[in-house]
Amino acid sequence: MFVITADQVGSRTGDDLGRALVERLDARFAGALLLPADQTAGDEVQFALADPGAALDAVLELARTGRWSTGLGVGGIRTPLPDATRKATGGAFIAAREAVGEAKRADGRFALRAEPGPASGAAAAEPDADGAAPDTDTGIAAADAEALVRVLLVLRERRTAQGWEVVDLMETGISQKDAAAALGITPSAVSMRLATAAWRTDRAAREALVRILDALDRAAGGASASPGGDPETTTGAKAGATP
Repeated sequence: MFVITADQVGSRTGDDLGRALVERLDARFAGALLLPADQTAGDEVQFALADPGAALDAVLELARTGRWSTGLGVGGIRTPLPDATRKATGGAFIAAREAVGEAKRADGRFALRAEPGPASGAAAAEPDADGAAPDTDTGIAAADAEALVRVLLVLRERRTAQGWEVVDLMETGISQKDAAAALGITPSAVSMRLATAAWRTDRAAREALVRILDALDRAAGGASASPGGDPETTTGAKAGATP
């Protein structure tokens, strides 16, 4: 499962953007959200998704605005789900909380943390000869995914308004010829803008990142127990995912 905690940049001196973001997220990701997005604090918005593609799309959308520090947490979420995101718990929520704190001082204002997976048990957690705890497979994958998402975000930050204009049209599925007609430019100009915007590289990177996030989600899935000791389900299965 994927939890995103977004903290508004400059919230002390700017307008509250939380409510507008919640409404936009609920509309844009209605079929993928496990629960409606929630403004958990004056300057924070939190939401949970099961689909890695939707999670990546949400991260990219938040980054494009330039108004949010985004923490992505990967791990389990306790079920049954409550009636509001702010009441939900699980490793993914803890990971997202840690990630958003790091995101505030990171490139792209993004960070990713993952709940340790079942494979990182007692035997796997034994320290090495120097006394340091070894990285688990989940930890390594999380660091790799974080680095690659940041590279993609930096690439997108360099995209011009003209580049975004043609990319947004192409993302609807139309042809370059139709995009050229819509913009009143030549097909060769569309081709040049797409190349400058690194659109094909962007698409390939997104496809690869979805696979990486899916693998990370599977590695981080598992069960947890309530404070009283009774087992509670923590689910990592896909539910309500969009294509």
